[in-house]
Amino acid sequence: MLKININKKLHGSTGDMDLNVNLDIKEGEFLALAGQSGSGKTTLLRILAGLEDSNGTIDVAGTIWLDSSKNLKPQKREIGFVFQDYALFPNMSVKENLLFVNNDIDLANHLLEITGLSSLEDRLPNTLSGGQKQRVSLSRALMNRPKLLLMDEPLSALDPQMRTKLQNEILALHKEFGTTTIMVSHDPSEIYRLANRVVVLDQGAIVNDGTPKEVLLKTNGSAKFTFEGELLDIIKVDIINVAVIAIGQQIVEVVVSDVEAKELEIGQKVSVGTKAFSPTINVKNNKS
Repeated sequence: MLKININKKLHGSTGDMDLNVNLDIKEGEFLALAGQSGSGKTTLLRILAGLEDSNGTIDVAGTIWLDSSKNLKPQKREIGFVFQDYALFPNMSVKENLLFVNNDIDLANHLLEITGLSSLEDRLPNTLSGGQKQRVSLSRALMNRPKLLLMDEPLSALDPQMRTKLQNEILALHKEFGTTTIMVSHDPSEIYRLANRVVVLDQGAIVNDGTPKEVLLKTNGSAKFTFEGELLDIIKVDIINVAVIAIGQQIVEVVVSDVEAKELEIGQKVSVGTKAFSPTINVKNNKS
């Protein structure tokens, strides 16, 4: 169990504000931090990592990382941090970047294999694509089998197809290592795919806390409209099929027939249209 109860004065997007966060996070949970830029999400990650100070307490399974008399150094916090800009050592090969953290060759080989990097282990970071660099960054963050994995918009610089691929790899690694994960993201489809809990910050305060469906799902079916979106999931509910679709910053549910469900594929770009209360889904020709 991770218990966070911190306070820090910040200069936010609309002026001075207090970052006040009181959270209990279960071991192995995948929590997404959402909210407008300047609401305190990245600062919270940095406080958890020990990169910034604050008032309050951080308790990780009975071990105090922060209180009024103690502020544990970052290297003693058993964390992994995945940055948006990769933060790799440019003069070290892929494998050397991993072994610099922990000289466990078996673990390094395992991570390289499951992230598809084995054939690139001798390459320098500047010869890699953005997706490959982020795989290295993720693998390196897991080299110490951290109790807490922190990710600050790790996939925001990648194209949609690569984002989807790495989202699947992140989820697989999260499940295999059983690491408690906290991720900052502005992408509702990413949050829906990866997280089992979403906490929304606004001006330093928690304004929403629940499952991705509870927090993100907004359905309006009475007006005529046509929107383009991405198909995230098809769920069988009793005798009906429900398509879950990301449209802009919203996630909606649309009932589809058995015939339509068979023709749809997760990750497809679709258009959603409606007349009165009868929404329809059409597959777009261009896939991400």
